[in-house]
Amino acid sequence: MSLPPLMLYLAAPRGFCAGVDRAIKIVEMALQKWGAPVYVRHEIVHNKFVVDNLRDKGAVFVEELDEVPGDRPVIFSAHGVPKAVPAEAARREMVYVDATCPLVSKVHIEAERHHQDGLQMVMIGHAGHPETIGTMGQLPEGEVLLVEVPEDVAMLEVRDPERLAFITQTTLSVDDTVAIVEALRARFPAIVGPHKEDICYATTNRQMSVKAIAGRIDALLVIGAPNSSNSKRLVEVGKAAGCAYAQLVQRATDIDWRALEGIRSVGITAGASAPEVLVNEVIDAFRARFDTTVELVETAQERVEFKVPRVLREPLQHSI
Repeated sequence: MSLPPLMLYLAAPRGFCAGVDRAIKIVEMALQKWGAPVYVRHEIVHNKFVVDNLRDKGAVFVEELDEVPGDRPVIFSAHGVPKAVPAEAARREMVYVDATCPLVSKVHIEAERHHQDGLQMVMIGHAGHPETIGTMGQLPEGEVLLVEVPEDVAMLEVRDPERLAFITQTTLSVDDTVAIVEALRARFPAIVGPHKEDICYATTNRQMSVKAIAGRIDALLVIGAPNSSNSKRLVEVGKAAGCAYAQLVQRATDIDWRALEGIRSVGITAGASAPEVLVNEVIDAFRARFDTTVELVETAQERVEFKVPRVLREPLQHSI
């Protein structure tokens, strides 16, 4: 019995970005240097497959620093943490490694610089997301105001409309952020923006690759976790670009095959914290059900690399 034909468009870039790759490497190198267990405050990246793999190697994931024994190393996740967290770790004389993505750290530095210049910050982001919590936690309470949608701008109560600056979460939808920035500039013409786009290169590139295939596909599958902001944004970008059906899946077992009945073309991409092994798993699942032709659609090439912290590259001086 012949299989129905299917054209599968594989978006590129997709999957791991340099910040995620660095964060995972930090945990693996910490385990090699200090042995298990190594504690990680919050999920190192938002992907269950990655987290489970690191847990099997000896990483212990906790939500708060007080869950970490004082005699074991702790790693802060790629999303960043409020300034009070490393301060508390230092007070307890703990060994800690900050795996915050350098592009998130750039936003932290930017916020600190504006604060020193006397500006109140407006952050475009999602309430409750670890990156938003970490970024807002760089400054004293009340110095960073959060907006999530353009309508929030009208509700802002600022200290001085002439002394404002804005920053953004790095994993937002580029198109949605433009609308919020326009609303901010319309109400606060003097507001200062970032010297360079806060939304990271990887988020932007993955959204552009989805737009490039959206007009050619009947359905889009985004491989990523339900708590991954950049993965959820890819689903939204796909729908906004004309995909009649877009689904977020953690792995092949999550695919809703009934929703894909009668399709002739599918696009596949992956959020920045999803490993390529899960992409290959999804492709294999389609090959088992369809006579599948795969076409790579590449819109950019990424050669960014971030170094791991020096403490992991130095020889172990003594046991902890």
